[in-house]
Amino acid sequence: MSTRKFKAAVIGGSGYGANEMLRRLVLHPQVEIARVSSIELVGKPVWSAHPNLTGLPALEGLVFEDIAPREAAAGCDVALLALPHKVTAAKVPELVALGVKIVDMSGDFRLRSAAEYAQFYGGAHPVPELLGKFTYGLPELNRSAIRESAWVASPGCFATAMALALLPLARGGLLTGPVHVQGITGSSGSGAAAKPGTHHPVRAVNLSTYKPLEHQHTPEVEQTLRDAGAGPEFALRFVPVSAPLSRGIFVTAFVEVDAGVDDAQIAALFAQAYTGEPFVRRPTDRLPEVAAVSGSNYAEVGFSVGAASRGRRTITCFSAIDNLIKGGAGQAIQNMNLVLGLDERLSLLDPGGWP
Repeated sequence: MSTRKFKAAVIGGSGYGANEMLRRLVLHPQVEIARVSSIELVGKPVWSAHPNLTGLPALEGLVFEDIAPREAAAGCDVALLALPHKVTAAKVPELVALGVKIVDMSGDFRLRSAAEYAQFYGGAHPVPELLGKFTYGLPELNRSAIRESAWVASPGCFATAMALALLPLARGGLLTGPVHVQGITGSSGSGAAAKPGTHHPVRAVNLSTYKPLEHQHTPEVEQTLRDAGAGPEFALRFVPVSAPLSRGIFVTAFVEVDAGVDDAQIAALFAQAYTGEPFVRRPTDRLPEVAAVSGSNYAEVGFSVGAASRGRRTITCFSAIDNLIKGGAGQAIQNMNLVLGLDERLSLLDPGGWP
């Protein structure tokens, strides 16, 4: 493992995802923050947007700078992007020209299809020639490719939770038709800017759906699971739900299989997929729950198999993650560690709190 000190630029540094990214970087033994760029709070100390980071020595002297990505990343080993969709795509070409490694948290380079991007992100891709050039940053599926990559597109939060819940079945050839999924999410997934759907007096007492069967993570999950072995008839029927949580995602997925598929076979698929994975847990005395992973980069996965009826059985798969960490900035740091040739666990092993 390398012992040199790497330099990272955080581009788009004032949001919730950037906060978690910065928190992990100040704890990192082999990476230091060189610059933090943002169009907000320019000239202010980095902790002015992130009260939990106030006074940390690693951030001393760092202020938000309104500078071009090429300037922010100059002299750095890696650029960590926490910009909105479409904004990212417009900025990436100058980073590519600079030759810096890139880990992007937006949705701009996760899909390989320009048509799907236009359909789900509401417009033509700004640089379609770069689609398919980024490695999809789900380590549990693409670890070797990420290590060899210079450009990584970190998965979306819902996409991470759904992919981890269903990846064992995809690899086992059991995703052969439509899969119905409900995903419940906390309000921080909508970003730091106040919106009607995240306004606390309403969110705190409410459950509501949005973008049913049209969420932008749908094609991302379909692409990921087909890469893992899902059949050509596999399709995702996804309904997201806003919940009165600040952080966390809980996914429930329903998969119909032949009645001959037994519990031991399913257990073996989950064991094969996740034994030895540093950030995926399979609790044996309970099913996954959000409070057990909140504040951490860990995911929990599990399943329940229903009784056979009319020649079929239903496997119900569950997963829980922290949307800002394993579903966002923590996974980006995990990918950063891999592209820099470091231990992927660095700065990510803390277990979070309880409850």
